[in-house]
Amino acid sequence: MPRHIFPRQLLIFLRDILRFVVLTIQTFYRFVIMSNPKSEPEPELQVPPFDPAEPSVPISYPIKTLEELASGSYFESFHYPFNKASVPILNGNSPSLPNRRRLLVCHDMAGGYLDDKWVQGGTNPHAYSIWHWHLIDVFVYFSHSLVTLPPPCWINTAHRHGVKVLGTFITEWDEGRAACDILLSSKESAQMYAERLAELALDLGFDGWLINMEVNLDPGKVSNLKEFVNHLSLAMHFSVPGSLVIWYDSVTIDGELAWQDQLNEYNRPFFDLCDGIFVNYTWKEDYPRLSAAVAGDRKFDVYMGIDVFGRNTYGGGQWNANVALDVLRNNDISAAIFAPGWVYETKQPPDFVTAQNSWWDLVDKSWGVPRNYPGVLPFYTNFDQGQGYHISVNGDNVSDAAWCNISCQGFQPLLGFADPTNSIQVIVDLKEASYSGGGNITFKGSLKERTYFEKKIFQGEFLLNELPIHFIYSVKSDGNSALGLKLEFTSTANQITSILLTSEAVDHLSSKFSRVILTREDKAFSPGWVINEGVIAMNGYTLTGIHAVCYRSDSPSNEIGKQDKSDDNNGRTASPSDYLALLGHITIKTSDYQSYFPVSSSWLVDCRYIKWTSGPMDSRILNVKISWKLKDGKNYQFPKYNMYLVKLSKDAGGNPGTILEHVKEYLGVAHVNCFFVSDLKVPSGTSSVKFIIQVCAVDGTIQELDESPYCKLEVEGP
Repeated sequence: MPRHIFPRQLLIFLRDILRFVVLTIQTFYRFVIMSNPKSEPEPELQVPPFDPAEPSVPISYPIKTLEELASGSYFESFHYPFNKASVPILNGNSPSLPNRRRLLVCHDMAGGYLDDKWVQGGTNPHAYSIWHWHLIDVFVYFSHSLVTLPPPCWINTAHRHGVKVLGTFITEWDEGRAACDILLSSKESAQMYAERLAELALDLGFDGWLINMEVNLDPGKVSNLKEFVNHLSLAMHFSVPGSLVIWYDSVTIDGELAWQDQLNEYNRPFFDLCDGIFVNYTWKEDYPRLSAAVAGDRKFDVYMGIDVFGRNTYGGGQWNANVALDVLRNNDISAAIFAPGWVYETKQPPDFVTAQNSWWDLVDKSWGVPRNYPGVLPFYTNFDQGQGYHISVNGDNVSDAAWCNISCQGFQPLLGFADPTNSIQVIVDLKEASYSGGGNITFKGSLKERTYFEKKIFQGEFLLNELPIHFIYSVKSDGNSALGLKLEFTSTANQITSILLTSEAVDHLSSKFSRVILTREDKAFSPGWVINEGVIAMNGYTLTGIHAVCYRSDSPSNEIGKQDKSDDNNGRTASPSDYLALLGHITIKTSDYQSYFPVSSSWLVDCRYIKWTSGPMDSRILNVKISWKLKDGKNYQFPKYNMYLVKLSKDAGGNPGTILEHVKEYLGVAHVNCFFVSDLKVPSGTSSVKFIIQVCAVDGTIQELDESPYCKLEVEGP
């Protein structure tokens, strides 16, 4: 994909000059070293080449050669089972894209596979992520490797929001031309490589491919290129319903690498064979209209490119990307945003979160086509953004380590850009206490008595039947700050009914809503969190919106920041109007839904690749892969597994045969049925280690640790 504003011939010329300069410098350096015996070259750091068959911390990585693609060697990799997506796409009853203009986002950042390559999570709490999924229809993971496989973290969170995910197949420069000579050597070759790509998408759980052929081709190979595109489309549609193959505006039907910046007769033959075209981003103002006319009733399959870096893109990109979006909206044609990580890469002020929200707010206001959340029950979110500074499980803090793992991202609320004029500021807070995961929605500001503040957090289309619906949510609040949920229901006659779920009767709010339902309260295990549950029967209605409602309670909770009741952090006395409440999670499910957790004995747990080495102070270092499956062979859809460690030691106090069990330690989370424990330090005196696999259900409930499957390893001596 071009990321330049110069003609390609000039780029090739500049590349050759650069190679000549580098070669000259290297030659001069070698001459100086060889002619001066006293000069010793610096020893080179020997980094062993990456061996995908060797057990190591699981990572995502691309396929770089046609030989690797054809051989299927990726499926023999140690990393392969870790890279499978675990979340099926949630898109309601139809696997197809909506019949309207759409937004495609192509993620291209610094070559790809950065913090997101760590399948089990990394340690950077400031890693790049996206949480504005309600605006996106298709997400493409892009790099300049031949076959770019999307890391499962992106697939999982995109699917959770109903967004399709594509990998990239790209040929460019001399290496790409050589690959095309093999790929397109015959019709059979084109078909075989197309089938290998379809197999990868099916096995890893993503939804198709962006095809980017950025090389000049022998015109005689164009027919085989068309066969490649056609066969890939057919294979994908057969194996993955609703999948997509999208052509990038690069090679023309004559085999010439000539970006058209529009859909026309030179690239339409490829468009006709697949599901869409990503038009190069150097288009002119009338090109969207011309492209829509050529596409006819497929105009929504034309994605006009917008380079956020602004390299010769219409409107200049960057903070003016909405200028191009406005043109596309007015022409009712789809858009392809390329490299939105510009905000992160260029360190836009004042900080990434604020700049990210500001930039996507421009997109939101310009594009104006927010997607509904998937209308599938049970619905669960803990507002996690896939990074943070702690991890909580049911209100208990289990880890204070900084982390990132986009797979953990919960369904994101529609908060939009913060409005400084509001009395209550609403943010997803990664540092304040969490009920589950590493985030929550924090409502903080000033609120007077007998008033309330309302904020929409979700919109969608849940069609309800005769079964009552259970709404469960966790709240932690300060003083007499209170938080409820307003639910909007729409009838078949488009009449709107609003129901307030609240933990206590509040007279001044009753007239503001159609009904008020008092929730049942349960105290969580962790002090401060309160679980609220309300039951509603609205047969035939559609749940279309969920709002948070901030108000004052008659019975203060005094749970958050007790030290700040009389004094804030700057020594000022807290005002009686100060408001602070946290929303920890929301679960929506029908009354007949019950979480199912197979008993521990129904699992087969296997430990392989066990490697013990010596550590400091007589400790041992352990590396091991843990895998598990049900004995009956059934494949229940569990979204994740919390991994815990227990160290066991023999009683040294005179009770032979007694085993002491130490505190359970949180290790991380697995989204597939395997987990790799890397460089685990086992102190001297530990006789065995026990790994507990805590099963988590789709409604957010978890299996008790004492009832969870586990495996135990005896500590091996030196």
